[in-house]
Amino acid sequence: MNQRSDHDTGILKPVLHICTDIEGKVIERPNRFLAIVELELDGVRKHEKVHVHDPGRLTDLIYPGNRVLLRKADSTKSKNKGKIRKTGWDMIAARFAEDWILVNSAFHREISGWAIENGIIGFLSNADSILPEQKYGTSRLDYLLEKQGRKIWIEVKGCTLAEDGVATFPDAPTTRGKRHLEELMHVVDQGDEAAVIMLIFRPQAKCFTPNRKIDPDFSETMLKASEKGVRIFPLQFSFKENNIYYVSEIPLCF
Repeated sequence: MNQRSDHDTGILKPVLHICTDIEGKVIERPNRFLAIVELELDGVRKHEKVHVHDPGRLTDLIYPGNRVLLRKADSTKSKNKGKIRKTGWDMIAARFAEDWILVNSAFHREISGWAIENGIIGFLSNADSILPEQKYGTSRLDYLLEKQGRKIWIEVKGCTLAEDGVATFPDAPTTRGKRHLEELMHVVDQGDEAAVIMLIFRPQAKCFTPNRKIDPDFSETMLKASEKGVRIFPLQFSFKENNIYYVSEIPLCF
């Protein structure tokens, strides 16, 4: 049974505050991790380089003319071995219809951690320990929970694509994502338990399914994983007034 939070009464659970500094308009996206955005700074319109912290295509969100929310970068230094950043801004969210959609995967850890620690998923609640970034096989999985002598391995994925009310992942082929699912199936074979938390950032979606059209291999692997006993939890979130809110768990529609 899905845990529906207070969705039916219109009460959303606050998860995380994410500051944004300015709204802009996308001019182009030269590559997956870079966008050129038009901003108005001190009364002057400028084109600025913006870092896109998401490996997906995001073609229905980051395209010329669409509105985006940005945050000024904390530093000109990258977190990657102190390299100098080439962008002064980070993209936080993009507009779709009447909604802002989070497009920055740097916040996935905090959001998923909130869900685990606040018992949103009964199967994962009341853990004795929560260990992030744990190595398993050739992968590094997002969490290892220990609960009443059991080990539960968890992988987290962020979903920003929806079609006809159906949230779907991935929006670009992902061999890494497939490998993670294979590792989780191996976890089950070895006697531990495993789960996937899908962070759904499309508030109008009614259910979730893997994206067979974009990545049939990943989709088939997710179906096999589910049949083997890897639990899949699609958790829906919205982004309003610089806050992430938990909406509800939505059903699977494989």
